[in-house]
This record gives sequence, C-alpha cells and structure tokens, in this order.
Amino acid sequence: MNESILVILAYLIGSIPTSVWVSKSVFKFDIRDYGSGNAGATNSFRVLGAKWGSFVMFVDVLKGVIATSLYIIIPYYLTNELARTNFMIILGLAAVVGHIFPIWAGFRGGKGVATILGMALAIQPAVALLCLVVFAFTLLTTRFVSLSSMLAGVAFMILILFIFDEKETLYRLFAIIVAFMVIVTHQKNITRLLNGTENKVPLFRKKNKSNLD
Repeated sequence: MNESILVILAYLIGSIPTSVWVSKSVFKFDIRDYGSGNAGATNSFRVLGAKWGSFVMFVDVLKGVIATSLYIIIPYYLTNELARTNFMIILGLAAVVGHIFPIWAGFRGGKGVATILGMALAIQPAVALLCLVVFAFTLLTTRFVSLSSMLAGVAFMILILFIFDEKETLYRLFAIIVAFMVIVTHQKNITRLLNGTENKVPLFRKKNKSNLD
C-alpha cells in the first residue's frame, strides 16, 4: 500500500460525520439545522448536550489518532523518525480536511479542532495532553467551547515553538497554522464573546430538541 492510498484513507476516516450521524439517529434531526449550523464539537455540546457532545468530541479525536497512525502500515516509516513525523502530519491534515469537508455529509462538516487534537495525540502525546488540560480547564470554568478550543490551539503553538522547542520545521509550521486556523474559523464566536452573546454549553444537564436555540 503506497502513501497516496493512505492519504485518501485518512481523508475518508476524517470524513466520518459523527455529529450528523448522532443527531439524526438519536435526536431525529440534522445538527446543522440548529445552533451555529456547524457539525463540530462546539455545536454538538450546545445542541446535543454534554453527554452526546462529549461522545462526538471523543470520536472526532479518535478519527485524528487513527488516521495519523496509518503510517504503521508502511515499514519504512517505523525506522525513519523524520520521515515518519512528516508523513504523520500529512495524514493528519488529510483527516482534518475530511472533517471540515466530509464526503459522507455533503462536504459540510466541523472546524476540525477535535481531529487536530487527535492528530497531535498521535504525533506528540505530551503536547496534546497539555492542550487537553487547557481545553478542559477553560470549559469547566467558562462553559464556552469556542474559547476553550481557541486557547487550546494557541497553547499548542506555544508548546511546540517555545516549551518543547520542536526542531522539525514542518511541525513548527503546522503548529502556527493550527493556531491561525482555529482563530480564523472562530471569528463569529469571537464576535459573540466580545458582545456577550456567545452561548454557554450545558455541562451538567441534558439537552433536548425542545430547548434548542
């Protein structure tokens, strides 16, 4: 199996529209018709509640881990660390593109933050876990998933560039792109945060269709 086939497979894994399938099968509606209209973890927490929002986030993270780990199928990457890291980044990015533009859901997906976290977990677990701590702490204290995602993305860049001082150029560039992408894709959320109109997620109560915004 060559690299191009694995990249396509990574995209297809990333394309699994977790929130869309959950909302349709469990709640009998398309999550993209409610809340922000986004098919990512942020809107899943807001529309589906903490239980199913957490499930969606878990699966979306898992997509990133599995897709980025496809390199193990090719023996060459098991012994060449630099080539392995570069290929893992390519695989992970393919999964993120799949999450944002899923072939299984009309190319209308999420923002890719959870899948990026899964990608980071596969490449550098320590950094990813620290970002997860930033995300969880921010979410518990503010109940804003958007703010939690942005701070985790910025933390990822800071950790890679300055704390862990990663030497691989492609990985450093990726960290910068991640932080930039997370901020850019949350422009509407930033506006709502500044205006005080951003919705908080229901962490300790169930969400149902009757109380959707």
